[in-house]
Amino acid sequence: MSFEVPDDLRYLESHEWTTDGDVVKVGITDFAQDELGDIVFLELPADGDELSAGDAFGVIESIKAVSDLYAPVSGEVVAVNEELFDRPELVNDDPYGDGWMLEVELDEPSSDLLDADAYAEQIA
Repeated sequence: MSFEVPDDLRYLESHEWTTDGDVVKVGITDFAQDELGDIVFLELPADGDELSAGDAFGVIESIKAVSDLYAPVSGEVVAVNEELFDRPELVNDDPYGDGWMLEVELDEPSSDLLDADAYAEQIA
């Protein structure tokens, strides 16, 4: 099976993705949502919370498993995708679009993220 791995994103080995910029979006990958199965619940931080790269920032629950979510970047949460609380299946339907989880204003760029080729190799 082949999974979508957009070239313009950066990835954690734990299957979270982030965009580039001063304010970035964060979510989980197509591979991760497929492994989890149907997403039924998300626990996410609030606006204003501080994240540290590599630390758990929330929980995702599916019909198969409960997993921690890890921050690919450090910074302040400036937006949370509130629609996911009512429609967690958006993470399954569109993990890189409507299924985004957070927007974070970066403290500093994160250097230890994988590019698309390295992430695709990891999940191959």
